[in-house]
Amino acid sequence: MADDVLSKLKFDADGYMEDSSAWNEKVAEALAAKEGIKLTDRHWVVIKYCRDTFAKTGDAPSLRNITKNTDVQTKELYELFPGGPGKLAAKVSGLKKPTGCI
Repeated sequence: MADDVLSKLKFDADGYMEDSSAWNEKVAEALAAKEGIKLTDRHWVVIKYCRDTFAKTGDAPSLRNITKNTDVQTKELYELFPGGPGKLAAKVSGLKKPTGCI
């Protein structure tokens, strides 16, 4: 199922969507599933914030921005998006790799 949704989309070498306007909630669910994540309401708080910030600034928000402007604290962010929450949240949100991420 996830592969069906993602098969028509283009991704860069790091796995980030090339066209964020092709993103929708089904794409987010498929991208999350590919990373071993089942999205909850708390994930959506972060995803919606990331999408809104990207729409306004053209960049994915930093971790500090996410924790400062949502009710999701740093520890929870790492639980929701394990390994690299900034990069993983951006990826599931259909955004390009965050500026400053290695």
